[in-house]
Amino acid sequence: MSAKPAAPGVRPVLAAVEGMATSDGAGVSMTRMLGSPRLRTLDPFLMLDLFGSDQPTDYLAGFPDHPHRGFETVTYMLAGRMRHADNHGHEGVIETGGVQWMTAGRGLIHSEMPEQTEGLMRGFQLWINLPARLKMTEPRYQEFPAASIPVERREDGATVTVIAGDTARGTAGPVRAEATDARYFDVTLPPSVAFAEPLPAGHTAFLVLFEGTLAVGGDAPLSGPRVIVVGDGERVEAVAGADGARFLLLAGEPIGEPIAWGGPFVMNTREEVMQAFRDFEEGRI
Repeated sequence: MSAKPAAPGVRPVLAAVEGMATSDGAGVSMTRMLGSPRLRTLDPFLMLDLFGSDQPTDYLAGFPDHPHRGFETVTYMLAGRMRHADNHGHEGVIETGGVQWMTAGRGLIHSEMPEQTEGLMRGFQLWINLPARLKMTEPRYQEFPAASIPVERREDGATVTVIAGDTARGTAGPVRAEATDARYFDVTLPPSVAFAEPLPAGHTAFLVLFEGTLAVGGDAPLSGPRVIVVGDGERVEAVAGADGARFLLLAGEPIGEPIAWGGPFVMNTREEVMQAFRDFEEGRI
């Protein structure tokens, strides 16, 4: 909980949760920031993984063919390259600094495989829920290389890489997330620099600190990797520590519907999840 009341209009800190070491895919080592026993979900956000290693054995096995239905996956590469291919004929490579925003909708089977055999592999994968009216929509992709993602450079040296949504200063990300009005910003702060950003009232919001130290909403500085959940208010405020800070700022409109989650399928009822498994087993995804 917040150590002291935040200033008027500033979103207060509700929780600050360390990531949990885990593995996924064919044994890829990662840190689960959201979707673990420590922090289950933050509607509409379901899961967030930070993967990163300079040891190829930690990630080379990748994520072989697996299905999805009922939500969106967002892969943001900080370093390295990831090749994607699905059973609908779509294929591509997410390069360093690039993003793939995939709407799984009614379903697809895909693989995500590192292309490098050595060197650093680092990035995030986020799962975002879809409302019932869009869970069975046709799959689609929004894919953008680093050169197509705008970087807002502020007077004090702060930079905001805008992947989805718009900043208050008018920088618009290339991804349009109509279902949840999501914002996805990658923020880098020099030492001791302050950051403030208005967010829509009622939107779920949290920061994912993964470099340096950061004080949020007037609280004591924290180190990462850590999710810092903030309550409602007009804006997020944070100040970097002596070594600077880098974090994701994520926000989205809650869906407020029941969640039935079975492995790679996220629906509204258990019956819908079981139907998804049957469709997968019978080749209808």
